[in-house]
This record gives sequence, structure tokens and C-alpha cells, in this order.
Amino acid sequence: MSTSLLSNIQYPSDLKKLSPEQLPKLAQELRDFVIDIVATKEGHLGASLGVIELTIALHYVFDTPNDLLVWDVGHQAYPHKILTGRKEIFHTNRQLNGISGFPKRSESNYDTFGVGHSSTSISAILGMAIASKLKGDIKKQHIAVIGDASIASGMAFEGLNHAGVTDTNILVILNDNAIGIDPSVGALKEYLTKAMVGVKPKTNNIIEALNFNYFGPIDGHDLPSLLDTLEKLKTTKGPKLLHIITTKGKGLKQAEENQVKYHAPGKFDATTGDLISKDNAGLPPKFQDVFGYTILELARANQNIVGITPAMPTGSSLKYMMEEIPDRAFDVGIAEQHAVTLAAGMATQKLIPFCTIYSTFLQRAYDQVIHDVALQDLPVIFCIDRAGIVGADGATHHGIFDIAYLNCIPNMIVAAPKDEIELRNLLYTASIGLHHPIAIRYPRGRGYIKDWQQPFQEIEIGKGTTLNEGTEIAIISTGTIAHNITNAINSIEENIGHYHFGFIKPLDVSFLEKILQKYNTIITVEDGVVRGGFGSTIIDFANQHNFKNKIITLGVPDQFVHHGTVEELHDICGISSDKIQKTILKNL
Repeated sequence: MSTSLLSNIQYPSDLKKLSPEQLPKLAQELRDFVIDIVATKEGHLGASLGVIELTIALHYVFDTPNDLLVWDVGHQAYPHKILTGRKEIFHTNRQLNGISGFPKRSESNYDTFGVGHSSTSISAILGMAIASKLKGDIKKQHIAVIGDASIASGMAFEGLNHAGVTDTNILVILNDNAIGIDPSVGALKEYLTKAMVGVKPKTNNIIEALNFNYFGPIDGHDLPSLLDTLEKLKTTKGPKLLHIITTKGKGLKQAEENQVKYHAPGKFDATTGDLISKDNAGLPPKFQDVFGYTILELARANQNIVGITPAMPTGSSLKYMMEEIPDRAFDVGIAEQHAVTLAAGMATQKLIPFCTIYSTFLQRAYDQVIHDVALQDLPVIFCIDRAGIVGADGATHHGIFDIAYLNCIPNMIVAAPKDEIELRNLLYTASIGLHHPIAIRYPRGRGYIKDWQQPFQEIEIGKGTTLNEGTEIAIISTGTIAHNITNAINSIEENIGHYHFGFIKPLDVSFLEKILQKYNTIITVEDGVVRGGFGSTIIDFANQHNFKNKIITLGVPDQFVHHGTVEELHDICGISSDKIQKTILKNL
């Protein structure tokens, strides 16, 4: 029985003890290791399988961590983590108190830059290279690995544009596999698709036009070619780009054939590659599917409705509209700023744009939300997916800031439905003649109501509702966290009032006044940051109107929340059913 090479490798220094001829065997062992762990622990699979050979070559040729390596997005960094001291704890990936699913500076000195969102690597590595130059460290290498979907983002081009007029020693590796999470889109993708291994693109090479030395394309799974090319590039001065062609999901048949599904497939059989099916029959739908099916239903009836998403048609479920009405549903690629201003432009021409975008991705287009939409009071409908705690993706992906960052914008309506039916009716209400922009936030994952496809009903903007009338304490909540509160008060003997504010802005002030007049103690609950959030709005109103109630705000504390299950993280933040109940009992 042959000895495992991977078993003797903890750090890149161990990797360098191998001969080049041993590296293909190591690649197979590393690929099998990733498959075996992710099959049972879940996580991002396809992207990491696609960069096995590249990861080995980079750590073999370069002197990491002295040479600086940045992985764009970071869900492709599992092999990097395994080869840089985290092999024995890799099984804790994305679990509470385990290692992060993304590169994280506090986790390892090999993780030179924290990433979770796309297109940051070129700017970051350029900043590091300029710092090295200012310090006189001319031997240090600076490498960024970025995918073909990420390099199409505006920020990546900003970084390329600046880097091209410097003489910094940077190497950008374009990992070209024609797919991000969904298939890559846009004119640049079409340009790259024409590139073949060993055949340089035409002389009007867009990379060379930006003053980069262009190398490639080469086969990103050919280790000898990778090693030879990287060795040559170590001594090539100035900004340079290596174009490699890879296959996402390489080495696992199903992951190669179904790259969207196997991006993060959940549990699967490591031997066969087949997904372990979940019995979802009879379960409530996912919130993103409620959005996807509802916008399709609305669009069938109203030809002015359009849908926009920045590179997340499957995750957001806009794919249903894209499949049936492709001329009115747009995937603009990883370009959140463009998505928002595109929607604004459409709104000026009386179209009804639904811009579906993850909460943390909307952060990247904040100026556009203010300058291009709200300032002009354009009725863009923002459908904010992945709001609140999202779980294992951790700090880069928790949608906990949107209430705070949207609530302060004039003209903006901010809504948070408590369930699927309310989400469906809000989408309908927004489509039939709002005159202001609206943000509708909803969480990742399944809802609560199986029979959710009820006839549409218009919702009165700014109206709160009573979920439970009480006498002792009032709990005021917004969004789906209402269900944690319902569970919390069911087993309390005292009569607890529970009130749902589906609109954070405008606030139902007359309803709120009645609550403040009736109860001495108020507890607000939200699945967002407490500082500047929904609870702060309640306190602000009470202060302005001279109410003296005791108001307790529950939500995400003023710190970044890391990875774990949603239930675990709710408990840590004090907004699980159990923690809410303890707060109620403490204040009775």
C-alpha cells in the first residue's frame, strides 16, 4: 500500500520536500480529502476542486506567507487552508468555533486578506505591493487569484486600471472556468470564452491594453505547465496576468456536469458523488422561492415588471422569471452598483423594477441607493434576500446591517414581513403603484406556511399589527423573528403582548403610541444590529414624545458575528426563543 503524501504535509515547507513528479499524486489525495470532508460537513465544493493543482503550484513555487497570496471571494480556498496548517481541523469548517469557510486574517498568517465578497483581491494585492515597494522589499511576490466572473466587476477593473500604471511586482491569476455560482455573463465572459489553451487572444487583448504583461491561456490542471510558468513569472517585473483555464468541480463527475448545484451541494456520497436527498415534501417553501414564483406571477399580468439580479439568479430564484420571460429578467453579473442604477434608469421610464439582491451585497451599492434612487425618489423595489443571520457563511454574509443603513435614507420605505404570505402581499403592493423606493427584507431558508399562495391582498403601507394582546409586557418585533417570540411566550403564564411592525419606515406612530401608553416595559426584537436599528427607532420616538417606559432592545450586539448555525447564533445574540423568554421573565 502506497504511503499517503498528504499525511506528511502540514505546511508549504513540507510540500517543498516533494519532487515535482510527486505533485500529481498529491493533487489526487488533496482532491479526495476535500470531497470526503465536504460530503459530510457541507460547504463550497466546486470552486475548491477547480483550484487543487493551482493551489499546490502556488505554495510550491512561492515563499508563502512571506510572498503574499490573496484568494478572491475565498470559497475556493479550502485546499489553501489544508496546506497551510489547518488540515487536522478542516472538519470544523463553517461550524461554531471552527475555522471559517473563507480566508480570515485572524485565523492564519497565510490568509493575508479577509475575503467573502468578490472582486477585492486586485486592489488589496496592489496595496500590499505598493507597501513592499515603499519599504524597499523588492524581492517579495504579490499574487491575486480571481475568477472570470469576479474580474468583470467594476472594482476589479478599478484595481487593474491603477495597477497598470505602476511598476509594482504583482501577478494576477485569472482562473477562467466560465462560471461563478451561476454561469458567468457579459461581454468580457464572451471575450474570454473564445480563449483556448495555448492560443493567445487577438492583439487587441484587453489585459495588455491596461499595461499588463499577459501570459496564457494555459491548462490550470496541468501541474508541470503551472510550475514552469510560475517559475518564469517570478522573475518577470511589473504587473502581469496569467490566464488559466480550469473546470469547476474538477475530479468529481457530478460536480463537473452540474456546476451550479455542486457549488455548495449540501451532503453527498463521497464515493459516488450523488447528492443525499432530503425529503422536503410538505415543507414550507424557501423565502427566495416565494419571491421567485411571486414575481413571475406578477410579471405575467404586468408587462412593465422587470427583474434584476447581480449574479445570483439561482440563489435569489429570479431564475424562474429568467426561464419564462428572459427579455424582462436580467443577470448583470457581479455588479451591484450597476444593478441598482440600472433599476433607477428603468424606473424613470415607468417600468417597475424588482432589484433582488443579498443584504450584504447591497452594501456594495450604498451610494447608488442614496444618490441614484432615493434622492430622485424613484420607485425601485429592492428585494433584500439573506437578511438577518444566515449561518455558516459567517461574518461576511450575515445581513444584519440593512435595517440600520436603510432606515436613515429619506424617501425609503423599509419593510420586513413576518411570513411568506406577508412577503407575497408586499411584493404585490409594491407592484401596483408605489411612488417611493421600497426595501423588502426577508431571510435565507424555509418559511413557516405551506399553503402560502393565497389571493393577493394590498397591504396598507406603514401599518402595524397585533399578534397577541397582553397586560404585562409588550414585545415589539419586525420581520420573521416574530416566530421566535411566539415560541418564547407560549409557555409563559403571564399575558405578554406581541406586536408586529412589518414596516420599520414609515413607522405606525399611532399604533406605537397606544402600546407605549399601555405598557411600562417594552422589549424590541430584531434580527439586525441593535445600534441604529429598529429598537433604536422605538427609543427615539419614545424620547421625542416624552414617554418614560423601560425599553429593552434585543438584536445583534455591536460586534461582528461569526459562523455557526442560525439557531446557535440567534442564541449567542440573545434572540433565540429561549433567550427571549429569559429576558421576558427577568423583566416581569
